[in-house]
Amino acid sequence: MACPVQFLCRAFRTVGLVLFYYVFSIGITFYNKWLMKGFHYPLFMTLVHLTIIFCLSSLTRQAVYHWTGKTRVILGWKDYLKKVAPTALATALDIGLSNWSFLYITISLYTMTKSSAVLFILFFSLLFKLEEPNPFLIVVVLLIATGLFMFTFESTQFNLKGFVMVLLASFIGGIRWTLTQVLMQKAELGLQNPIDTMYHLQPLMFLGLFPLFLYNEGLSLSTSDKLFRVTELPPLLYSLLTLSIGGTLAFGLGFSEFLLVSRTSSLTLSIAGIFKEVCTLLLAAGIMGDTMTALNWLGFFVCLCGISLHVGLKTYYSKNKGLALRPLASKGPDLELPLLQRNGDEGEEDEDEEQEILH
Repeated sequence: MACPVQFLCRAFRTVGLVLFYYVFSIGITFYNKWLMKGFHYPLFMTLVHLTIIFCLSSLTRQAVYHWTGKTRVILGWKDYLKKVAPTALATALDIGLSNWSFLYITISLYTMTKSSAVLFILFFSLLFKLEEPNPFLIVVVLLIATGLFMFTFESTQFNLKGFVMVLLASFIGGIRWTLTQVLMQKAELGLQNPIDTMYHLQPLMFLGLFPLFLYNEGLSLSTSDKLFRVTELPPLLYSLLTLSIGGTLAFGLGFSEFLLVSRTSSLTLSIAGIFKEVCTLLLAAGIMGDTMTALNWLGFFVCLCGISLHVGLKTYYSKNKGLALRPLASKGPDLELPLLQRNGDEGEEDEDEEQEILH
């Protein structure tokens, strides 16, 4: 039996890591919505975030190299363009459309609609044979779909254009997370560490999103007094600072996810993600003034039941078959990366698992 002191220390550590993850995950959602109120260039904002994430992941790789002396993986052009490019393009479109939708919809509608990504992830996981067919998956699909319908039914703050954008982002997100799972599970590529994955994805994501930015925002931004036609230095510095905050939050989100899974388990991340959705909606109603009826709340909890059932089924079958637990990759608003780790019990701590952060 574990010592009560050790148990308490482990519990406090887990709570601390979950809160650390919440700061970045919830923070970037509200940051994106807040910024879009006065800065109507979501694709440019995303490009800035991608640049910052690439710079921070590069610095992190260098720091780890100098600390451990181990060279970080760098893919050749053939593998990079053939195996990484599809994932990067899907990720860029998912994030770009998600950020774009904040111009039109509320945080609550965004959070709820993004939860539907589980349906598309299930579909593509079955298509790529990453998930085994299971009759309970029908119940999961029905619960999530019914919950989404109830949440959007007669909503006073419903916007069709924004809703379609998020739904399309969720569909592409299903492709994104499936491809990313395949990418990170290919041992020969050496991209099991999310920092290395972020480093390799960002340049291609930037190139994939840049044409869409030029078409939709290029001319407008070039004549805007927010950046290129600014007449005073303080407003320009303010714009650059606010854009930089989002990139830092996005990088911190990926790192906090990795830290949480490597020190606890992917099941902890999945459960934390469910409660994060509840916290996000409560904060959206309290801080942003999002209006939600009793039917909307009921639809939200029906959807949560579907997601919870999905997490429970994955846990049950993974433990029975000795498969690695995979986190639920449908958290929504952010530039988060899947943390596809091996089996991890919250009560187990071995040195090899903890050293994974560095190696």
